[in-house]
Amino acid sequence: MKEINSSSFKQEVLQSDLPVLVDFYAGWCGPCRMLAPVMQQLAEEYAGKVKMVKLNVDQSPELASSFGINSIPALLYFQGGQVKGSSVGLASKADLERKLNAWGRA
Repeated sequence: MKEINSSSFKQEVLQSDLPVLVDFYAGWCGPCRMLAPVMQQLAEEYAGKVKMVKLNVDQSPELASSFGINSIPALLYFQGGQVKGSSVGLASKADLERKLNAWGRA
């Protein structure tokens, strides 16, 4: 998964032709570390359909704040530059697959 920051967010997420799932995380966050391998698997399985990126909230706090991120891990699903779905907290791969499929149809 590609790591993005405040300076690359617009190009990588808002201007993306593909839907984008942004993983807001921090290195010290245990649940974030537990979610990381699941996100990597999903990134491989959804390659070409959904772009998956991660953003460190400690390095881009103003961006996290602008999207109301106050608990991590938090996932935001963007399509056409707009937030179309979200998930907060540790989630199973099956749950995230269901959400991705539902968000893609929204």
